[in-house]
Amino acid sequence: ELWISLEEHQDALELIMSKYRKQMLQLLQGRKGEDAEPVLKVHQANSLEIESQIDRICEMEEVMRKAVQVDDDQFFKVQEKLAQLELENKELRELLSISKESFEVGREDLPD
Repeated sequence: ELWISLEEHQDALELIMSKYRKQMLQLLQGRKGEDAEPVLKVHQANSLEIESQIDRICEMEEVMRKAVQVDDDQFFKVQEKLAQLELENKELRELLSISKESFEVGREDLPD
């Protein structure tokens, strides 16, 4: 009788322990979900903030790219204008030189 009673007691303990393990597993799984939820929310908030910063950086990049393009265009216009002015200056100097030569030749032809 004692042996049978001991076996029944062990079976009862085994049943109780299996139910306890099952409940603990469910509790831990439930807590993992609850524990992960705030972390997930923080990660989502950080993710949204990073996305907005990336968008702002892309907008700033586009603005800077346009500014560089405008600066380049302006630089090329200034270079072109400078080249035109240098050419015009050279031509005017040639005309002035021709004019001086003809004036000097004209002076030499005049009687004293």
